[in-house]
Amino acid sequence: MNISQLKVLVTIGQCGSFSDAAIQLEMSQSAVSRAIASLENELNVPLLVRGRLGAKLTTVGERVVAHAQQILDLRESIEYEVNLEKALYNSRLRIASFRSAATHLLPSKIAEFQRIYPRVDVSLDEFDPAGVEQALRSGGADLGLLPLPRSEDFTTWEITRDEYVVLLPKTQQPLTTPITWNELSTHSFILLNYAECTTAVKEHWSRWQQPLKVAYNVKEDSTIVSMVAQGLGAAILPRLAAMPIPETVEIRPLPVPLERVIGVAILATPPPSPAVTRFLEVMKT
Repeated sequence: MNISQLKVLVTIGQCGSFSDAAIQLEMSQSAVSRAIASLENELNVPLLVRGRLGAKLTTVGERVVAHAQQILDLRESIEYEVNLEKALYNSRLRIASFRSAATHLLPSKIAEFQRIYPRVDVSLDEFDPAGVEQALRSGGADLGLLPLPRSEDFTTWEITRDEYVVLLPKTQQPLTTPITWNELSTHSFILLNYAECTTAVKEHWSRWQQPLKVAYNVKEDSTIVSMVAQGLGAAILPRLAAMPIPETVEIRPLPVPLERVIGVAILATPPPSPAVTRFLEVMKT
């Protein structure tokens, strides 16, 4: 038996007649009849009962069709994998990400992807979230890592959640656990300049009607951590942005938890390339 014969048998079972199956398969009716005759001769059992009203599967024919459909489904899956692999040959994947995700989330995923698909040329560019969006819109990147939510221009998937933490200079005086709003109000803070996470922090403080004294506005999160280590103030950062945390810095959860959702984003249209599809699967594991 071969795949063609099984496909003819399954199609007749679905259509209920040789003539309709021939039309659907774009074959002559005589070719359909020969395929079934050859298959029945090989198996030495009747698979179909022919009559004036068409063709009907026999009992054994119904059981054979069930297995034949599985074989056809498996063949379709094999063809999909092969065609996808061919499409990945000498293809490229351009990733854009904000710094902390690029540092702590992407390297292991890119390494895993490269082990599975070594023929795909992968590149990574770091931007702030607005820059990641621009890279996606302009066609400079195929896929981006961003804090969520984003606009409807993008299709997104959540991949992790990152809690905001308080960074304080380590002192001889022990801190209360958990830290209180009253204790936080005694500190001056070092904030990121023009960053989405700074907006989230300010809104969080406002929501809980708490004062927020700002001493410095700094561009880089690593600079903020160094300044806290030198006793120049306190900071509130997502944990990934604060890493690595020096020994001279205390880390505490906020009195009321705050977190950011980190996701992977692609343009909503057009459909993603095979390389993007496969990398999304790796990111979701």
